[in-house]
Amino acid sequence: MPEWLEDDDQCLDAHRWPMAPSSLLPRERWLWWEQLWSDVCALRTRYHLAVRSGWWDDQVQVEALAALAAWVERYDSGEWDDPPGKLALLYDLERVAALLRDGGESFHPDRDRLAFARFLIDAGCQPPPE
Repeated sequence: MPEWLEDDDQCLDAHRWPMAPSSLLPRERWLWWEQLWSDVCALRTRYHLAVRSGWWDDQVQVEALAALAAWVERYDSGEWDDPPGKLALLYDLERVAALLRDGGESFHPDRDRLAFARFLIDAGCQPPPE
């Protein structure tokens, strides 16, 4: 978590972001979405997910991707060490992929970055200070 957030009046869990950005302040929402962008790029590559362009506009896709990212992070961090649970995650990738089918073109991070930034600005998110 960024240093400037640690002293913020908003009480956030020091270990984990919420599953949705709705209760966050504008600057925190920007960071939440940026983290999800990063997670989606990694999940797309790692698990060969067919993510669609504009996934951020579809609430079901956002929720599915945020949940999958949180699930994977718990295994990657060592918080969970449960081989049957990890296998369940891998088997559930097919079901998650079904939730990601709606949309037009395939997601391409370089091409879609500008549209994503416009989405953040239109949603009232505020970039962190540089």
